[in-house]
Amino acid sequence: MISAGDFRNGITIEMDNNVYQIIDFQHVKPGKGAAFVRTSLKNIKNGGVVEKSFRPTDKFPAARIDRADMQYLYNDGDFYYFMDVNTFEQIQMTPDQVGDALKFVKENEMVKMLSHNGAVFSIEPPLFVELEITSTEPGFKGNTATGATKPAIVETGAQVLVPLFVDNGEKIKIDTRTGEYLSRA
Repeated sequence: MISAGDFRNGITIEMDNNVYQIIDFQHVKPGKGAAFVRTSLKNIKNGGVVEKSFRPTDKFPAARIDRADMQYLYNDGDFYYFMDVNTFEQIQMTPDQVGDALKFVKENEMVKMLSHNGAVFSIEPPLFVELEITSTEPGFKGNTATGATKPAIVETGAQVLVPLFVDNGEKIKIDTRTGEYLSRA
């Protein structure tokens, strides 16, 4: 059991038959009245964010989130297929379950499957990926201000803003959390 006074960012708790992750918390001690904890909670199953306040003595059971390394195999249009590299067990997920998680992930790359009580609810791509640019317009010398960018399509089909000096066929490094160009690979 975790008391509200011990809340920290990233902790997962069970509340109202759902699992929530604490995004932000603040201990508030008003001049008049009892202290309380103001939190922003993310429902990890549906992604919704809720703002709630608790007394510091409120207690909640800790939710155990399992992270398993799995290999993304392929997408056949209806389902995405993943394989556990240790047991060779395969699971399939619908596009609704996957969402934008695989926007920067190529086939045969490793991802983390997040599950609660055996039910997979989310996919974590690697933090950084190296992808090849398949389509971008050439950058012209002289029409730049500082940090000018242009859109580019990478091999997974996602669009990324890159500096003007990057051309077709080059490999670039991308931060999957923000979708930002980091450097040439």
